[in-house]
Amino acid sequence: MTPAQHHSLSSELGDRVRLLRAQRGWSLEELAAACGVSRSMLSQVERNETNPTVVVALAIAKALGVSLDDLATAAGGSPMQVIRGDDSQYVYRSDASCRIRTLSPLSARRELEFYEIELPCGGELRSAAHFSGTQEFLTVHHGDVQVESGEDSSTLAAGDSVAYPADVPHAIVNVGDETALVFLIDTVP
Repeated sequence: MTPAQHHSLSSELGDRVRLLRAQRGWSLEELAAACGVSRSMLSQVERNETNPTVVVALAIAKALGVSLDDLATAAGGSPMQVIRGDDSQYVYRSDASCRIRTLSPLSARRELEFYEIELPCGGELRSAAHFSGTQEFLTVHHGDVQVESGEDSSTLAAGDSVAYPADVPHAIVNVGDETALVFLIDTVP
């Protein structure tokens, strides 16, 4: 996606959110209360100052009574969306423990989320239980990680994959002596 196309998607998404909110006769405060997203974030989205993360876009879509796919596809006009490797808007989290980059476009169906996760030596990603029935599928690109799901755990090396329940507390921990890179798919029933 060129910068111009990216800007077009951003402005059309903001316009779509503003239109749907207006059709319902809601103020920004009412939409914020309905979706659990701050008024200031909603305002930034509507003014095309930021693109929402997948989580924020999903919350907005649910509150407005549309699917995430409908919200984003209607905004972009095309079902194809390219995510460039250097597009910082898809960095979901970046701190001393891990870096998570969303590889799923905003127009992806909610039943599937795709992530690239970098864990520095000793880094970890600990998660509370997700929705009932959620599964995660993880493949190690390089490094060594321990995957924990409830009371179970397994250590994986480059090339290894694992599927596990994510509707219990779970974690991915770098147990090696180099940065680990894993690819993670979440499926939500």
